[in-house]
Amino acid sequence: MTMSAKIRSVEAEAWAALFRGWRPRTVIVSLGILALMTGTAALMLAVAVVTLFSARRLYTEVMARWLGRAILRVWGVGVEVHQDAPFPDAQTIYVSNHTSTIDMFVLVALGLPKARFFFSGFFRKIVPLGVIGSLMGTFFTPSQANRANRVRCFQTAERVLRRTGDSVYLSPEGERITTGQIGPFNKGAFHLATSLGVPIVPFYLDIPREIDPGKGLDVRPGTVHVYVLPAISTRGWRLEDLDRNRAMVRDRFVAFQRRLRAA
Repeated sequence: MTMSAKIRSVEAEAWAALFRGWRPRTVIVSLGILALMTGTAALMLAVAVVTLFSARRLYTEVMARWLGRAILRVWGVGVEVHQDAPFPDAQTIYVSNHTSTIDMFVLVALGLPKARFFFSGFFRKIVPLGVIGSLMGTFFTPSQANRANRVRCFQTAERVLRRTGDSVYLSPEGERITTGQIGPFNKGAFHLATSLGVPIVPFYLDIPREIDPGKGLDVRPGTVHVYVLPAISTRGWRLEDLDRNRAMVRDRFVAFQRRLRAA
């Protein structure tokens, strides 16, 4: 199978998963959310034109944050954040597990300071999300089948982050893992953290199974818990130790998940 055929296959599977298991309520709510995203995208674009596309934090931490919270309210989903200190203002790499379509809206609703996001390039094909994501300075990652473009995406991200000092969120799993387990971790987040020399702040997203739509949109009302774990210093990290550090961070997620389930 050629690379383009693999990419088309992955995208077709993503579209199929998005619409799987829909009920009448899901259709009505999804249409309402699409209208909400479209209106917000138009408003953000108008504000961006007036501000000469120079107020990214306004688009991200005010307008997109409001949209994320509004969509969660439409779904009937509440978010409870468990943390000992506010999110840092200094440049930070944020990482989390990734189990659900809900994740993206929860992450944006957190209002992480000066943060950009890595999101799947698939979501760019949903036009309002593409507009909003672009104004937020999102790095849209190509399919994992297209390794060369993914490498270029991460190289561009490193240059942008080094120049701006912005923080960034990305999921080291690289895709939604719907098995209930922590999936394998990719190297991208740890390569960025090592190269930039900035700390990693991990958080664990706990979405009850009864409300989790997985890769779809059939969200049920309930509460998502966000557990912010202690920051991990990358001082002294070397690229030669990438695999060891990646495994260490994943082990922390696995251990936390085990403790949470045991409790």
